[in-house]
Amino acid sequence: MMILFLIFLAIFIAFFIKFLTADADFTLLSKGNVKREEIEDKVIWVTGASRGIGEILAKQLASLGAKLIISARNEAELQRVKQQLIGKYAPRDVMILPLDLTSGEESLRVAVEKAESFFDAAGVDYMIHNAAYERPKSTALDVTEETLKATLDVNVVGPISLTRMLVPYMLKRGRGHLVVMSSAAGKTPAPGQAAYSASKFAVNGYFHTLRSELCRKGIKVTVVCPGPVETPNSRTGSTERRVSSERCAELTIIAASHGIKEAWISYQPVLAVMYLVQYMPTVGYWLMDKIGAKRVEAAAQKGNTYSVNLLFDKKKES
Repeated sequence: MMILFLIFLAIFIAFFIKFLTADADFTLLSKGNVKREEIEDKVIWVTGASRGIGEILAKQLASLGAKLIISARNEAELQRVKQQLIGKYAPRDVMILPLDLTSGEESLRVAVEKAESFFDAAGVDYMIHNAAYERPKSTALDVTEETLKATLDVNVVGPISLTRMLVPYMLKRGRGHLVVMSSAAGKTPAPGQAAYSASKFAVNGYFHTLRSELCRKGIKVTVVCPGPVETPNSRTGSTERRVSSERCAELTIIAASHGIKEAWISYQPVLAVMYLVQYMPTVGYWLMDKIGAKRVEAAAQKGNTYSVNLLFDKKKES
């Protein structure tokens, strides 16, 4: 009996250590490496590819032998990214497709027609929705109408409209994969980021529903929910622990190539909060209520908004 207890204890300790050091959910980590055969020679369209995670995704996909279409509003930056790509089809055959997600349905329809015509009209195999509005942090009541509309236009209306234009082509071929860069803020409350959080909850709902409706017609959907990620804009001397852009892109491609429906990418404590809200919502929401106001204060002071210390009340000075 004691031997069984010790074995169980050893397994629990190993599992706990793995959880503490994890940078993604266990399902994603269990998949190991990218399935290259699912990426090589496939036509992959990446939005928001001029910088940040989108740029890194383009570089990693190119190295895996994908046929790339890269989009963003800034064509000059897309040209810069293209020249840095190395792979079976890069940089020579990388297609640049300038795109503004807020330009309206007709403009998006034209962009889809162009994307479908590339590579001898092979059609888009993967659509990676990566473009996002960079939102200023503010309290839920301080969100302006202008910020709300800008956030929803880029993060929700644009990707949904582009999907509505593209998916009919995928349905005709009987295959297609949509990869949506959402956020941990689309799984848990995100004090100080109400509009952004609302936009990510919205895309999660839309794309999970779309998959349920069309999965038997060959349409796959992978929703990726990263927590804090290290990007050039986040390197401000903060003590926040963030997953690197390279690791986030790598895990995203692993999730897509294995057909995972939803993937979480983050270090602790964000990953633990996501598990709590998913599987023990009463506890998870209590936890977020406890830190909510202090997180807003930390953001205003440019402090660590992901610190475990937010759980504890500061001692009042006498």
